[in-house]
Amino acid sequence: MERPTPIEKVIDLGDGRTITIETGKLAKQADGSVMIKCGGTYLLAAVTSATEAKPDTDFMPLTVEYKEKFASAGRFPGGFTRREGRASDYEILIARLVDRALRPLFPDNYHADTFVNITLFSADENVMPDSLAGLAASAAMTISDIPFNGPISEVRVARIDGKLCINPSAKELENADLDIMVAASTNDINMVEGEMKEVSEDDMLEALKFAHEAIKKQCQAQIELRELCGKPKREYCHEENDEELRAKVREQCYEKAKQVARSRIANKAERGRQFEAIKEEFIANNYPEGFEGEIPTALISRYYHDIERDAVRRVLLDEQIRLDGRRTDEIRPIWCEAGYLPGPHGSAIFTRGETQSLSTVTLGTKLDEKLIDEATVRGSDRFLLHYNFPPFSTNDPKAPRGVGRREIGHGHLAMRALKNMIPEDIPYTVRVVSDILESNGSSSMATVCAGCLSLMDAGVQIKKPVAGIAMGLISDTESDKYCVLSDILGDEDHLGDMDFKVTGTRDGITATQMDIKVDGLKYEVLAQALRQAREGRMHILDCMLEELPQPRADYKPHAPRIVTINIPKDMIGAVIGPGGKIIQDIQATTGTTINIDEDDKKGIVSIAAANKANIDAALDRINQIVAIPEVGKTYKGKVKSILAFGAFVEILPGKDGLLHVSEMDWKRIEDPNDFCKEGDEIEVLLKEIDPKTGKMRLSRKDLVPKPEGYVERPERPRREGGDRGPRGPRRDGDRGPRRDHE
Repeated sequence: MERPTPIEKVIDLGDGRTITIETGKLAKQADGSVMIKCGGTYLLAAVTSATEAKPDTDFMPLTVEYKEKFASAGRFPGGFTRREGRASDYEILIARLVDRALRPLFPDNYHADTFVNITLFSADENVMPDSLAGLAASAAMTISDIPFNGPISEVRVARIDGKLCINPSAKELENADLDIMVAASTNDINMVEGEMKEVSEDDMLEALKFAHEAIKKQCQAQIELRELCGKPKREYCHEENDEELRAKVREQCYEKAKQVARSRIANKAERGRQFEAIKEEFIANNYPEGFEGEIPTALISRYYHDIERDAVRRVLLDEQIRLDGRRTDEIRPIWCEAGYLPGPHGSAIFTRGETQSLSTVTLGTKLDEKLIDEATVRGSDRFLLHYNFPPFSTNDPKAPRGVGRREIGHGHLAMRALKNMIPEDIPYTVRVVSDILESNGSSSMATVCAGCLSLMDAGVQIKKPVAGIAMGLISDTESDKYCVLSDILGDEDHLGDMDFKVTGTRDGITATQMDIKVDGLKYEVLAQALRQAREGRMHILDCMLEELPQPRADYKPHAPRIVTINIPKDMIGAVIGPGGKIIQDIQATTGTTINIDEDDKKGIVSIAAANKANIDAALDRINQIVAIPEVGKTYKGKVKSILAFGAFVEILPGKDGLLHVSEMDWKRIEDPNDFCKEGDEIEVLLKEIDPKTGKMRLSRKDLVPKPEGYVERPERPRREGGDRGPRGPRRDGDRGPRRDHE
């Protein structure tokens, strides 16, 4: 069998790098498949779609999976099975980026189950695969027969040393102050997500335009590849419509829906009941009790949803009336409470309208870090943020189903919003948990606000407070009318054209996430949304700081105390001891938890305990081990052994010196045992350290007053040619210990 000849398109990135899109060689039974190659990074995307839609499906059932093979980086997976398991948070986040970019581009009436599988088969440390995943998925979809209004592509744009660049390496990204993923078609941007270090709105817009120029080239390459493949799009019919029924629903319900939209009902549940009553009234009027036949409930619901959406949008565009009666730039009422819970190390409630987050902070040691062991990413995280969305928060009567992709995505956004405000020198591992107790739009932004307040309540000295706001858009491309909405409701998100979340301090943006559901969004609309978001952010920050103007001066009494010190790198072993014996003894006797990290030049010791006294005790032990003896300094030492000529005294752990019998007292001592015993603690002066051998000479005599009338004995002359001390060499038959020069 001959090796197939693939079809390829090469994209020149303009800086010596290229991206190759290859098809026709691998996974040919999929509806569409491509291998994306950039450097040593190879990503395979394969797409499949059912030929028919499942009955009563009126949405786009799209599933995107992203998977990294450990073999791609020459590594074994962890765990007992040594094989890849469930998707990591990192893989889920990349899948979400692709999903959000693709989903708006399927035809509204296409409802077949569609799957996108993206697999990393080869990794290159200089080419980050997440920035290629969107291109891979779109290229596979574009050359397939699946209906798709693409192509699109995704790129990462970063600002490094003041210069914007496309798809930098992970190493280069460490120095970036702006890092965002942007998805777009040839004409329009439709997805943005990323983090920044307090950049301005103008800088962000510049980055979006820069990214779009690179994306246009990648979209053109996909169009040319599609023409080379020549695969036509499939025909389908996934909806059965009754145009007479559609017209009847519109005629009888449209004005009633507009009236509810004008009613300025702030309560979400009551507003929903009134909208639902219109549909129920239509069914009752047109299909009275005793009606023979099947009521087309599914069709009525779909048509009514469409006219309700249209009614709400027209009232907004034509009359500037929002569902709850606010102005387009008005923020819902806010109340906050810091320190609500006594048990956690920090807590806060943030409530905006009918959206509420109760957030907590837990402070831990290095042992509490999250370990990361993925195919291309290894390390640890010391700042964690988890987001929970229980069903009762939206009055949904069902059991919680655990953490889903939505929870992971919302928590990640809030984490990015806050992480750069955590001080670099904080000794703790920090975990923020946001539990959404009520939800009617912008729960991820409520998480940012509540999370910030809970950190401040915990005594974490954050650099600056952070707030978040979600912006919406209602637009009419035919008339060019549009409304930018601040602090959107859940209904405004569902019925609108944009969900644009912006977080930041008073001085700039820290994170953003944007999903756009329409074509033709102009940059001036984005600019207005960013300006309006900044005004709203300032208002929210004012409300937060009224409750808690600055971080608490100290941690809570029940929070663990952690002290970090640096020690010489060559002393790490001495602190640990053989088999960990010394450090284990310090922890056991002082009630502390001690962790030691090593960098290029020093050891970093973190000591955690429930109180300051325990930390001080551990610090004293460690300082004694790593201390360098100083000549002229007094030490409280312990007698380790006694010999005929003196005693050896340990002045620091593992460091002892000789206290000669002549240095014990001003009076003559014949036997050192008459002066001290093993185990005695005595104060001694370090008189001398031999520069060659490091041996230390101690004195007890110099620490006590000289007796009155004391006369120094004259030093005996040394014999010529010898170095045996003032008494000369030992004679035959001499008995007793030598006391003069040992």
